[in-house]
Amino acid sequence: MHYLANPARFARLANRILPWSWAVALVLVAWGVYLGLWASPADYQQGETVRIMYVHVPAAWVAMLSYTVLAGAGAAGLVWRHPLAFLAARAAAPIGACFTFLALATGSLWGQPTWGTWWVWDARLTSVLVLFFLYVGHMALANAFEDINRGDRAAAILALVGVVNLPIIKWSVDWWNTLHQPASVMKLGAPSIHPDLLTPLLIMGLAYVAMFVSLLLLRLRGEVAARRLRVMAANHAAGQDVGPAPRTGEAP
Repeated sequence: MHYLANPARFARLANRILPWSWAVALVLVAWGVYLGLWASPADYQQGETVRIMYVHVPAAWVAMLSYTVLAGAGAAGLVWRHPLAFLAARAAAPIGACFTFLALATGSLWGQPTWGTWWVWDARLTSVLVLFFLYVGHMALANAFEDINRGDRAAAILALVGVVNLPIIKWSVDWWNTLHQPASVMKLGAPSIHPDLLTPLLIMGLAYVAMFVSLLLLRLRGEVAARRLRVMAANHAAGQDVGPAPRTGEAP
């Protein structure tokens, strides 16, 4: 982690990783879409509507992964004051919010033909909606203070408090009797989903993770450049000269 403390070193590493992570994401998405839409069978109960699962479930997985990264970055910023930690949290928040919204929207589209309703206030749906509000709250709180450092610290505390929501999302279907079926992939013992459906689901899950990594690196590189420009503007206003602005894709 200390190796990445230098923003310029991080930018060079991100520039090397980004083309490969985008390529991996593109290949996995193409493979997963082919298997999910054409090569896998329809479900014997849900029919063709089960194919929404290949968009909905990976989005929910990455929504929780994004929050884990956000909270971990916030903790690193509070404890070790790592230079990139709070920037990583700021970069992860809107990505996680987008994946959470995608999970909620596709879940509603899947719920109507499956359950006969777009929405119910059951534990899983409500806790995922709370996750979306936590992302929105993190972004609002991080930008609510004139002092950026105060905003970062306040948002990090909110993120750490919100971690309690992650196990509620995961085990809500086991703790309470809801419309959602019990876990069929991430559970003790072998997955209960048929391998013909499980394979494209896992491939799409890996594709979403590759997309998340790519978007996070891209946004974090932008956050580093934006923070540098803010510092330069502040120094310029104070009558100091800190040198030329960084070029696009180049860290200070």
